[in-house]
Amino acid sequence: MKKSTAVNLDKLIEDFSLVEQKITDMKAKNNLLEVRLDETTRMFTLSQTKEKYLREERDELFQAVIGLQHTLKQQCELRVENEQLKKIISDLERQNNSNQQDSAANMERLKMEVAAQITEQQRDTAEVRGELQSKLEAKELEMQEALQKKESELEQMRKRMKEQEREKQTEIIKLQLEKLQYVQEQRQMEVESLRQRVKELEQKNTKSFPECLLKRRKL
Repeated sequence: MKKSTAVNLDKLIEDFSLVEQKITDMKAKNNLLEVRLDETTRMFTLSQTKEKYLREERDELFQAVIGLQHTLKQQCELRVENEQLKKIISDLERQNNSNQQDSAANMERLKMEVAAQITEQQRDTAEVRGELQSKLEAKELEMQEALQKKESELEQMRKRMKEQEREKQTEIIKLQLEKLQYVQEQRQMEVESLRQRVKELEQKNTKSFPECLLKRRKL
């Protein structure tokens, strides 16, 4: 019995060493995960910096839009002035009936110039507005895509970390169950050995009992 117990203790020590080695490996994996988490945090900080830059650029574009609106307002004022000029020209037409032909030619020329100016201003304004709108939409889309990409990467990293944590917990539980099963088997073997010993003692006592009776009868 003593020899069998010594062998079981050696096996238990060996199993305990294996458990310690696996725990060490798990600590190394946790350290690696911490490094990856730090890298992810750094990338997230970089993403926030980029987002801040994009927001500042967006604000600058908004300021440009405000400037454009101011320009449009000035152009509207110019249109009012043009209308006033048209009215003045009409007054001049009425005042210069004697020079109707020359005034009509001059009026037509002025009308054409004003119309050409207004058309050119409208075209320039539409082009600038279209370019700014395209830039705003492109920047907004780029920012949304970047944010979605980073959110997706972070979500995947969280899922991998949760999965690895579950695997680690499963491995620890498995090791604990294996250690517990080993101890239960050893106890079962000891109980069985004790039962066998008791049975042998009972058999021995049963055999010795009739001999004692015979000796008493002879006496």
